[in-house]
Order: sequence, then C-alpha cells, then structure tokens
Amino acid sequence: MTRTLDQPEALKRFESTLDLVDIVARQVGRAMGGSVELDDLLSFGREGLLDAARRFDESRGVPFRAYANYRVRGAIIDGVRRMSMLPRRVHQRLAGLAAMNAASEGALEDLNAPKPPGSGSADADAALAAHLGAMATAMALGMLAPTAQDDEGARITVSTEPDPELAFQHAELLELVRSAIRDLPSQEAELVRRHYLEGERFDHVAAELGLSKSWASRLHTRALGRLSSRLRRGER
Repeated sequence: MTRTLDQPEALKRFESTLDLVDIVARQVGRAMGGSVELDDLLSFGREGLLDAARRFDESRGVPFRAYANYRVRGAIIDGVRRMSMLPRRVHQRLAGLAAMNAASEGALEDLNAPKPPGSGSADADAALAAHLGAMATAMALGMLAPTAQDDEGARITVSTEPDPELAFQHAELLELVRSAIRDLPSQEAELVRRHYLEGERFDHVAAELGLSKSWASRLHTRALGRLSSRLRRGER
C-alpha cells in the first residue's frame, strides 16, 4: 500500500528536515551559476523531500537526513533538466551533478556498514580518497552521457551550439573510459556502458540485468571506484 503524509512519522520527517531543502537548493544553484531562480529550485526540492518522507525505510540503517539529501538533490536536478531549453554546457553540468549524486547515494550503505576489526584512521583516509575519486569520475562520465531522458523518462531539450574544444576533450576522455570499462566485472561494465555511453536509463538497465535498485546502485558506485583508479594511473 502506498504511504501518504497522513502518517504521523512521515509528516514529522518532512517538517523536521525542511531546512535541508534550502541548503541543497542553494548548493545546486551555485553550481549552475545562478541560471535558475531559487524559488524554482526550492519547489523541486520540497517535492523530493515529500517523496523521501513517504518512501523512507528505517530497516536499511541509513539516517533519514542522509537519505533525504540524495532524494532532494536528485529532484532538484531532474526538475531543472525538464524546465526548458538548456544550453549544452548547463545540461552537461547537471548531468554530471546527477551522476555524482547517484554514485554518492550508492556509497551510503557501504559507508554506514560496520567496519572490520582493526580498521583505523589510515583505512578511513583511504576510503575517503577513493570516494572522492569516484565522485570526480562520476562527474566526468555524467558530462559524457548522450542527451536523451532524465531519470523519470522525460525528454530533455538541449540547445546544440557547437563547441569544438569541448568535443575534442570529450573524445579523448571517451577513449580512455571505453578502454577502462573492458576491465570491469561484467555487470558493472554493462551498467556503466549502457547508462553513460549509450544513454539508457539506469533503472531500465538494472531491471534487465535482474538487479534490485539498491544493489545496482552499489555496483555502480564500485564500478566508478575501479574506473577512477584505472584512469588515475593513465593506463590504456
């Protein structure tokens, strides 16, 4: 049965976390260079928080505020991408932010999992460095992805002004990524290839591979970590 905000616990979650919408909306607004009105970003963010409050599952062991952060950010990004004709550079920046958000969400459960005995600060530092590398790789891959649909299936309209310098940079990165993907485990490779290089919706690829959304998200994050390591080494 679908949850509604008539449930007291969902209403409490929503109202107690409204400040997060303002924080995330301003962050996304700055990343976009102020090209969208803050009121629009806030509206999209409240919709995301509303959905998060309804869908939250305490049994996963993730704090609501951490879970809501990704839902709010994703809702704002998708809302902007559907608004109107976007310059290609703005669309690419949004796509990169969306990829970073998805990768970071996939890492959330791993980061909250119990640490093995003997883990110390060096392990934590290494994990943080790997996470930051994966986020940078996600941003780059998101900006490479073909323009097709957002995560809700809506068509994204993008202006097509030519940018030869950007096209050359993308071609170089694309060659590196294609080479690195070949070394990934098969499911990770297919997720990355079909989503980022062929423009398929992530949930569709996961469903065709027989993966739950949660597990696909974690595989996606791990794949980005492997790609980050490979790309940093500059191996071809």
